[in-house]
Amino acid sequence: MTSQTTTHARRPRPARPRWWRRRETYPATFALALMLTAGAVSGLAATPAWAACGYHITATIPVGQSPEDVAVTPNGTRAYVANGNANTVSVINTATNHVTATISVGMYPLGVAVSPDGSRVYVTDYFSGTMSVISTATNKITATIGVGVTPLQVALNPAGTRAYVASTGSDTVAVISTATNTVTATIPVGSNPDGVAVTPNGARVYVTNSVGNTVSVINTATNTVTATIPVGFGPFSVAVTPNGARAYVTNWVDDTISVISTATNTVTDTISVSAAPYGAAVSPNGTRAYITTNISLVVINTATNKVIANVYGLDNSHSVAVSPNGTHLYATNYDMNTVSVITHM
Repeated sequence: MTSQTTTHARRPRPARPRWWRRRETYPATFALALMLTAGAVSGLAATPAWAACGYHITATIPVGQSPEDVAVTPNGTRAYVANGNANTVSVINTATNHVTATISVGMYPLGVAVSPDGSRVYVTDYFSGTMSVISTATNKITATIGVGVTPLQVALNPAGTRAYVASTGSDTVAVISTATNTVTATIPVGSNPDGVAVTPNGARVYVTNSVGNTVSVINTATNTVTATIPVGFGPFSVAVTPNGARAYVTNWVDDTISVISTATNTVTDTISVSAAPYGAAVSPNGTRAYITTNISLVVINTATNKVIANVYGLDNSHSVAVSPNGTHLYATNYDMNTVSVITHM
């Protein structure tokens, strides 16, 4: 079994050790059985785990091998899924929950972001060191951009004029002009940058550094790091609230979420979760933070920073995206080669 210390050497991300994928002490199905049994023994109604707090898994969609990231278009009609080991992107029609197109991209597609106007999809190609640009009108690649060594996540500014790509192999963030599809700046950050998120006003970019155990804050006017925030062990994803006041960071090694105040760039709360928190998203109204883990979707009330639900039935979920109206969530299941659709009633 690989130790956590060894794992934090620079690593090719798709080759994560099996101990990380299954750090929970029992499988998700066993966890579900325990919950239902406990409810029956206690005399409480045995509410299905997938119906927690009004959240229901309503569909499971087969996609390509090893789905990593998922993003929903601004009009909510389609979801784009990066299938790492298939070297493809699946296009899901959200009305029918069926895959309507499969797009070949670079080697090991990992991060996905949709432009604010919905016209383009940006996909990082981990082993190719590139980013594929897809036209949503044709589902064809229109450009391939060299962005750095082993790029992971990508995020766009609200205007859609800039894309920011975390390149874990070069400890940098690439800034891409979406008008010219060229890199206009390369910003040094911490060790092994993985996740990236842009504030709603476009003024700052938050970048998780998984080996440095920090978050770098970039001033987008100067393309320089203006703050470095210590967080938990193994930070990966980051999501910013719609009002820009807070950022939620998943720390997958120590099973916590760091809550950052963007006013002070300090951690104001730490939330304990379970089973390797990985993906992060915030609801459109800002009242909920969604975290994916090895076995569940964790729902956090952002007013109290308390966990209010665990939606079981996921399997090694690396990413979650929320529909524009906040009623549906899309979570990737890496080992099952599927996407779960979770409906909030």
